[in-house]
Amino acid sequence: MIFYQCAKCKKVWQQSVEICPQCFCKLERVKTEKAKVVGISKVGIASLPHPEVPYFALVLEDELGNKWAHKSVKEYAIGEEISFNSNSNSVAIWKTKYDAIDLIEKIFSLLNISLSENSKMVIMPTLVSPNHAYFRENTSPDFLEAVLNFLFEKKVKLDNIKVMAQSFDEAPIEGMAQKSGLLDVCLKSKIMPMDLAKLSFVKKGNLEISEDILNADIVLNLSMMKIGKASASENIYKILKKENFASLKYLQSEEEIVNELKNSLTNIINLGEAEFVQKQNKTIVYPGLILGSKSFLNLDRVFNEIAMVEKLPEILKGVEIQNIETTGRDIKEVKFINN
Repeated sequence: MIFYQCAKCKKVWQQSVEICPQCFCKLERVKTEKAKVVGISKVGIASLPHPEVPYFALVLEDELGNKWAHKSVKEYAIGEEISFNSNSNSVAIWKTKYDAIDLIEKIFSLLNISLSENSKMVIMPTLVSPNHAYFRENTSPDFLEAVLNFLFEKKVKLDNIKVMAQSFDEAPIEGMAQKSGLLDVCLKSKIMPMDLAKLSFVKKGNLEISEDILNADIVLNLSMMKIGKASASENIYKILKKENFASLKYLQSEEEIVNELKNSLTNIINLGEAEFVQKQNKTIVYPGLILGSKSFLNLDRVFNEIAMVEKLPEILKGVEIQNIETTGRDIKEVKFINN
């Protein structure tokens, strides 16, 4: 858990107010690792944001005495330490707070992913339309900035970080990047984003995959989650040459394309941005989540389970939710009714 403390008066905040309102000093970021249960309430009445009952409303306390509320489907005893298992083959789920960098670090920790300063990174944001960030069509500028700052905090060299995307329709990728606000984020970080369509592709079976994607140590697929859609899987298609994808769609089913992609790639980490997301009628709701997984299909399936979607996208119908392991938060803890 991240807290913010004034170095002078020692007052603490959960949210980053930047400057202490009493001393006008800059707040220091304080990270704690352990938390024990100091209060428990059992809830048995369902509500719209909490449709699964019973659950337990816990009060947690860290080693510095900071306290906060935590929802759990698991029952704990007073004084018991709360912990979260790491599992590299699972879908990691976490609730958003005030520190976006800490959220991404938590997902990496839950999935047992390590970075070094020499890690070759490719970031693929979602860019599907020339819209402003509040429409939640594309990766938000805040999320991309948090990912970049997380990599910088981990000392990954700037020269080893690439941001790239491509357009699969008539809208130019440059226009999408500019209107979405993602271009400004890249330029602020001294990164020049690249159009994948103008780069080299390598033939691998029936697929023509971006050479930069294949050569990267880690590819971060930043998917803007949308209720009722397979957002992470759809963004993965963008690693293919546009003409190759069009011909594959004509000759094969999406399931066949995805299975071939899944077997060809081992360096993909999927981060699902789900703080604010689109419903199927394009209105915006607040799940307040971030998800992570090495499997784009599992990530999409888990998110649609969390959103209690009745009609799944065709590509996800063969993905059995009971076969997917999760870590961090339980699906029942974060479910919400989207209608």
